[in-house]
Amino acid sequence: MTESFRRSGEYQQDSTAPQQSPYSGSAYPPPPSYEPSYEPGRTAQFATYGPEQAPAPETPAAPKKRRRLRGPVGLLAAVAVAAAAVGGGTAYAFQELSGSDTTASSSTSTTVVPSSQKGTVSGVATAVSPSIVEVSATLSSGSSTGSGVILTSDGEILTNNHVISGASSVKVETSDGKSYTAEVVGTDAKKDLALIKLKNASGLKAATLGDSSGVAVGDQVVAIGSPEGLTGTVTSGIVSALNRDVTVSTDEGQQQQQQQGGGTGEWPFEFGGREFNGDTGSSTTTYKALQTDASLNPGNSGGALIDMNGNIIGINSAMYSASSDSSGSSGDSSSAGSVGLGFAIPINTVKADLDTLRAGGADS
Repeated sequence: MTESFRRSGEYQQDSTAPQQSPYSGSAYPPPPSYEPSYEPGRTAQFATYGPEQAPAPETPAAPKKRRRLRGPVGLLAAVAVAAAAVGGGTAYAFQELSGSDTTASSSTSTTVVPSSQKGTVSGVATAVSPSIVEVSATLSSGSSTGSGVILTSDGEILTNNHVISGASSVKVETSDGKSYTAEVVGTDAKKDLALIKLKNASGLKAATLGDSSGVAVGDQVVAIGSPEGLTGTVTSGIVSALNRDVTVSTDEGQQQQQQQGGGTGEWPFEFGGREFNGDTGSSTTTYKALQTDASLNPGNSGGALIDMNGNIIGINSAMYSASSDSSGSSGDSSSAGSVGLGFAIPINTVKADLDTLRAGGADS
């Protein structure tokens, strides 16, 4: 019985305590008696070590086990926190990267306007004005002035076909006052669009094309162009209506006659079976347009209609002027100008036509 207990006691010894052979005679600690070993008091005393009795390994052993048990949980928590931080950072980075540095996107979520000026006319003007130019065309017996939108940093410019139709030469002035000679790349009279390319241009700020399918009546918009040769003029308003059937002339002779007539630069168009701003002639085309009450005047043609994030949603192309009545006869010239009825070609129509224009246009 004594030997049996002694062998059981060997397994209860602390592994770090000085090891002595059980066969070394008196050096082996005397075994406790069998009966007292089961006394509650001795059991509690054996389980609870005092400061001087406690073997060294017992205290660190328990924390090691706890660390191993808590480790995966702590790791998962850390990963979750890190993932949240990365996710938030990604969203913030996307917001900032899609700000003033973004120049090529067709998403309505793209934000060109700096976050500090988001939703303001001044913010839109600051961000987009460098991407709008004045276009001057020399005709056989006169001139035409309009606006244009920079598509690429090396000088692709989008404008209205009626601005450059029949031109013998085309000049462009950017917002910083630099002048360039341009050549016509392609035209599409049926959509009243034209693409021109500046010579020896680089480092221009390209506009960001939006998505006109997301435009709603009542949305705030900004128009930028060169009415009456006043480069970089900014006006604002709302989208008044969608999908207006606007009819314009496709006859080059008619265009030149209207561009030269009276020096008004007004563009004749039809809506609802009535003619406005003059005779459209016998050759016409009709397209769906955005209607806006942002002030448009002669010279705004080819300029940009912009949402409050700085995305181009339309190319301004027609406006009603009170200087002529529904029959096209001239009225009081003092009443000429914008009366809040402007029309723009939706940018999705433009984007669908870009490849055609770059290839020489539908009229080539």
